Amino acid sequence: MELPAQQRKYLRGLAHALRPIVQVGQEGVSEGVLAAVAQALLDHELIKVRMHEPEDKHAMAAELAARSGACLCGLIGHTAILYRPHPEEPTIVLPQRAEAES
Repeated sequence: MELPAQQRKYLRGLAHALRPIVQVGQEGVSEGVLAAVAQALLDHELIKVRMHEPEDKHAMAAELAARSGACLCGLIGHTAILYRPHPEEPTIVLPQRAEAES
């Protein structure tokens, strides 16, 4: 899932006040972590995931987003911001892309 930069920026702003819901331990992205992320995304749509001392935080965040079907909105320190709209009843309304004026 890929979002335009404007929408990712909006979601990062919404995530500012959030606390990490899921923590990735030394074992990395395991099935248990993916199940927790999937449930958290279903419940909240926008979550923060804290990674414990990853070797490559960018690769781990990208893997987490890809395997959970979410959009990686940002990476601040060792905390990834993930967004996936609820399949039936989305609660977060994203701003539409600004149309170019002629």
